[in-house]
Amino acid sequence: MSREPDPHDPLHELLDLLDLERVEEDIFRGRSRSALVPRVFGGQVAAQALVAAGRTVPDDRPAHSLHAYFLRPGDPGAPIVYTVDRIRDGRSFTTRRVVAVQHGQPIFHLSASFQAYEEGLDHQAPMPAAPDPETLPTAAETLSRDLPPDVAARLIEARAAVDLRYADTPPWGTVGHPREPRSQVWFRTNGKLGGADAGSLLHVCLATYVSDMTLLDSVLLAHGRGGWAVGDVVGASLDHAMWFHRPLRADEWLLYDQESPTAGGGRGLGQGRIWTRDGRLAVTVIQEGVVRVPRH
Repeated sequence: MSREPDPHDPLHELLDLLDLERVEEDIFRGRSRSALVPRVFGGQVAAQALVAAGRTVPDDRPAHSLHAYFLRPGDPGAPIVYTVDRIRDGRSFTTRRVVAVQHGQPIFHLSASFQAYEEGLDHQAPMPAAPDPETLPTAAETLSRDLPPDVAARLIEARAAVDLRYADTPPWGTVGHPREPRSQVWFRTNGKLGGADAGSLLHVCLATYVSDMTLLDSVLLAHGRGGWAVGDVVGASLDHAMWFHRPLRADEWLLYDQESPTAGGGRGLGQGRIWTRDGRLAVTVIQEGVVRVPRH
């Protein structure tokens, strides 16, 4: 996963996080960056685990799905060891299981499937309407407008590698005003990724990283909650599933259309679809997370 940007560029730092150290044939080690909360960002762990799995699979078999569980909070100050189990190498499909371990305990479990390309039936739902990304404020502009300066600065730093633009006001901008549990964001990396092929492991892992940033926003919208940025809910990802339908480039605009069909029992469900700008359905995402109102 190589590129030639300024080594201090946020995108370079993210790519460096995804460039795992190979300890043994099927054992990899990754590190973390500081987060808004005292735990590792879930999208980072999922992306790193998919990197580990993908590095044991031939390049001509891209990932087509992953299913993962977040078991324990990750410690940002400690390395994460990813052990890959080669479950199956078939004629068309390859299956891998990855366990992420810190301090001797599993913190994350992922199963991923990879498939050799083949022709087949092809259809998809139509792309939803959305404003052009160039007409929308940047995330930095939105965050600076709606949040206290210290909170905004931390969020801007945490997301600096990604150009992420909300099509509507995000949850923290409409606290106390419930609305339809649906949200849209456009995203792409803050910089080009050179000649990497669309749909390659790099692009798929970057989409996995971003997919955990905003998926539960629609749960918050339904209840007029501002979320983790304002502290009127506490929560964490529980599980995460993705299906990669068509190739994508993470350095080109992608529309992430998200909604929440239900919440209850201290949990909320988010589901999303990621579309290329020219209307191809690239990814389907489903996640359940803990979403609790703090007890004072």
